[in-house]
Amino acid sequence: MIGALARKFFGSANDRRVKGYQSRVAAINALEPEVAALSDDALKARTAEFKAQLEAGKTLDDLLVPAFATVREAAKRTLGQRHFDVQLIGGMVLHEGDIAEMKTGEGKTLVATLAVYLNALAGQGVHVVTVNDYLAKRDSGWMGQIYSFLGLTTGVIVHGLDDAERQAAYACDITYGTNNEYGFDYLRDNMKYRLEDMVQRKHFYAIVDEVDSILIDEARTPLIISGPLDDRSEFYNTIDTFLPKLEKVIDFEVDEKQRTVTLTEAGMEKIETLLRDAGQLKGETLYDVENVSVVHHINQALRAHSLFNRDKDYIVRDDEVIIIDEFTGRMMQGRRYSEGLHQALEAKEHVTVQPENQTLASITFQNYFRMYKKLAGMTGTALTEADELFDIYKLEVVEVPTNVGIGRMDEDDEVYRTQDEKHAAILAEIERANARMQPVLVGTASIEKSEVLGEYLLKNGYKLIDFTKPKAMDKLYAAARSGKPAKLFAVLNARFHEQEAYIVAEAGVPGAITIATNMAGRGTDIKLGGSVEMRAQIETAEIADEAEKAAKIAEIKAEIERFREIVLNAKEVVEIEPAKGNKPAKTVEKPGGLYIMGSERHESRRIDNQLRGRSGRQGDPGRSKFFLSLEDDLMRIFGSDRLDTMLTRLGLKEGEAIIHPWINKALEKAQQKVEARNFDIRKNLLKYDDVQNDQRKVIFEQRVDLMQNDSVAETVNDMRRAFVEDLVTKHVPENQYAEQWDVAGLKEELKRVLDLDLPVDDWAKEEGIADEELLNRIEQKADEHMAAKVAQWGPDVMRYVEKTILLQTLDHLWREHLVMLDHLRQVIGLRGYGQRDPLQEYKAEAFNLFEAMIANLREAVTAQLMRVEIVPPDVQPELPVMEAHKLDYNTGEDEMAFANAALAPMGQQQPAVARDPNNQDTWGKVGRNEDCPCGSGKKFKHCHGRYA
Repeated sequence: MIGALARKFFGSANDRRVKGYQSRVAAINALEPEVAALSDDALKARTAEFKAQLEAGKTLDDLLVPAFATVREAAKRTLGQRHFDVQLIGGMVLHEGDIAEMKTGEGKTLVATLAVYLNALAGQGVHVVTVNDYLAKRDSGWMGQIYSFLGLTTGVIVHGLDDAERQAAYACDITYGTNNEYGFDYLRDNMKYRLEDMVQRKHFYAIVDEVDSILIDEARTPLIISGPLDDRSEFYNTIDTFLPKLEKVIDFEVDEKQRTVTLTEAGMEKIETLLRDAGQLKGETLYDVENVSVVHHINQALRAHSLFNRDKDYIVRDDEVIIIDEFTGRMMQGRRYSEGLHQALEAKEHVTVQPENQTLASITFQNYFRMYKKLAGMTGTALTEADELFDIYKLEVVEVPTNVGIGRMDEDDEVYRTQDEKHAAILAEIERANARMQPVLVGTASIEKSEVLGEYLLKNGYKLIDFTKPKAMDKLYAAARSGKPAKLFAVLNARFHEQEAYIVAEAGVPGAITIATNMAGRGTDIKLGGSVEMRAQIETAEIADEAEKAAKIAEIKAEIERFREIVLNAKEVVEIEPAKGNKPAKTVEKPGGLYIMGSERHESRRIDNQLRGRSGRQGDPGRSKFFLSLEDDLMRIFGSDRLDTMLTRLGLKEGEAIIHPWINKALEKAQQKVEARNFDIRKNLLKYDDVQNDQRKVIFEQRVDLMQNDSVAETVNDMRRAFVEDLVTKHVPENQYAEQWDVAGLKEELKRVLDLDLPVDDWAKEEGIADEELLNRIEQKADEHMAAKVAQWGPDVMRYVEKTILLQTLDHLWREHLVMLDHLRQVIGLRGYGQRDPLQEYKAEAFNLFEAMIANLREAVTAQLMRVEIVPPDVQPELPVMEAHKLDYNTGEDEMAFANAALAPMGQQQPAVARDPNNQDTWGKVGRNEDCPCGSGKKFKHCHGRYA
């Protein structure tokens, strides 16, 4: 109460911060006439002037006002758009390295140009991070007009580019790309063998679009580069045959809230019998250590059958299991679940089971983005996650006011007892809205539910718009012109991804009904009346005459303006109290505009807010309402049983809904609990990953140092001497008599590792010889052996061989170390039963493993160099075939692999050669996912590239 009183008098911290920007906004506005008077050349010349001022000692903060004024003028001249004052404030928030929360339709894409231009003046490269390739391409081309006009270069990073194209894009002043591409490029760079092959520059400044989606929703899934292991498809198919023989509750238990499946004691016994009969059980029981892998794959098969649903979590198409992104509803083409889960799903759906992969390198988004010297973000929904964003990234969320007040009416939720009652209520509301030509956007939580709702509409006389046909929207436009509803609807989900931008852009046409699966990161505004740009693009595509084209566009603009008026006037007058005696009925007018209907609440309030935010853009009127049932996942998992019983006793009739602000608050509390739990999971995972990250930084920095040095001779010499010293210390302990020395063991090790047959036994018999003298003699002989190799081959060849062996051995051992850390992470939780902190145990064990890896590195490099034969210096080390993934360590759920990320090696394109199907010598390097050159019609990895 006291806090509320203080806010009333002094304003909130956010209000005070926004107010603090006003003086600079006024200064930018004051410069506008002066800047507007400049010629194009004079405006462009300001970029060189700003750079000169920076070199002379000025800071970026000193240049903010004139730089922002320059960008605003450039936007007016290139795009015909002028930054609003609130957009200038958003740009200042981004420049300060914080998050600008700006509502949908407030022009975040344009806001970014202010901070991007200012920070690009430093010449160290600015990265703009988008959620998908489409937005990266669109925004780089669209906003790139401003940067190009001002003399800066713009690049874009999308999937499928080779190393040369990536280097050129990163060398630009401004680079657009997706979070995945930036992260994978970082990992790939740290697997290269030459500095000139690396593509990224230093991590100076990044602006993350849809920052909550990228830094929170996707942050739990590390990026992984992996290589293929042996094919075990038959094993997965065998395990899958056991699942129908298991009974729920008796043989296994499912916890939907925790997303886990556990075998019961009876289930364990049944599985053991089945495995033994199939010849798949090693030892006596499942508990034997050699069966750890088998147990893991049985659990994954159980999860595939119990927790993952076809058409919700994945779809099956063309002999493939394709993942559906839970946040956007899009198909994640070519991406795969991890830890054998995708193989289990493939076995479940009886499609071709593809091989597993081994981790070669990995990093989380948290640790990747924390490498940037300055990080900023923008989104329409971040305040609900402000604590997490500050805790992990030290990013503050600043709520930037809207340019025009929000005119949307957000109504209380309606809660029904069953799904059928809810669907009937949604249909009735759609009927009323459609009758008055009000466009409707219905949000669903999954593809399955969007299609159930679509089927429901079809049964009730509505028709689905077929966007695969030309002029698909003509009937809807005709209905809008006549003022009579056409009862047509569109479905926006992964199955219709290709028509996404068109469907979204036209969702504001009078009488339009759009069913959408999650609206985050769509990148297209819904404009009331429809989109001039989209219609002009389609309807003038075949018009060659410019005058005719201009006339058509003018006609489209005029019609959309008429449509907009229809939508604005699609108001509804609702009676809230009936007439009594002489008193007339009490009514309330509900606004027109876009009507948002949510078909259920999401676990995260942000997803609900993103859906709501599609209506009411730039002061437009609009409505939003959520329709729920006690059978919805959120309601069902979080205790709707008691509520159902209570409502039955109170006499709630079929078709009646509960509507009360208390229900909204209760649901918000349930969502907060889920969000807090998810935050704890992410935070805990980050603590474990920080351990690996510290080691990763050491290894990656060491690799760069090695590549920068012309010669690593001193390093390998130090490694050899350290190894010899450890060897002597082990076999000839200090302060022990010569008779107690393990001379035979030392002689054997010197022969095995150093390839030196030394008379150590004779030296040990010499009178008064000490361990130090013995060490010196061995080191001298090893040095002489290496010196002879240098003299034989020449120093240049030897320097090349030393660097190559050192880097390759380091990479090999690091990969093995990553596998060990993964295994350690999976079992370390058991230490908690012994009253020990699993995290502290993990830190200690990981440190010991790292020390052991370094010792192994010294031994392996020394052994190879002492035995190495001449290698031609022009042969580059070969990188393994690689694929890129995202892995959820906690559940294995969200790991996704770019199946087409196999590079040869790492993006270096092979010259085109005519391939003879009958002569493998002509095939050259074949991508794992290319069609096999033999002509079988199979992918290479399933044919001649299959691992034995």
